[in-house]
Amino acid sequence: MDRSSLLRRLAAEAEADGVQQFVVGAVVQHDDKVLLLQRPEDDFMGGIFELLSGKVEPGEALDTALIREVREETGLDVDALGDYLGSFDYTSGSGKKSRQFNFAVDVTSPEPIELQEHDAYTWTPINEELSATDAVKDVLSKYRELRDA
Repeated sequence: MDRSSLLRRLAAEAEADGVQQFVVGAVVQHDDKVLLLQRPEDDFMGGIFELLSGKVEPGEALDTALIREVREETGLDVDALGDYLGSFDYTSGSGKKSRQFNFAVDVTSPEPIELQEHDAYTWTPINEELSATDAVKDVLSKYRELRDA
């Protein structure tokens, strides 16, 4: 299945499931490390480390949103979109049923990172135990499986 067909299918399935808000998440990788961002303390789920992620704008394709969010949140430029790593559902801070679609992403350069919406970032070795939600750990586990295959 080509990428555009996959993206359309994912969006259609989410709509059929009553998902109100689409979110994209990026596993940004460099030298066997992944980029994790720390949410502001006073924000929804404040203080946790998470994948780079953000809302999909109305009418925006998932891949376009992913490239935009990586740039907006870190200043990094996407070089290539990699594997689809699955999704997870959650209720947003505003009470909307949300689905985060996660993809592996390569960037042209891992530095400099210019944070816009987070308090801190870390490049964490992919095989280290991560301080993140179970959903994020599951996405990273899928990433490791595909990378090591």
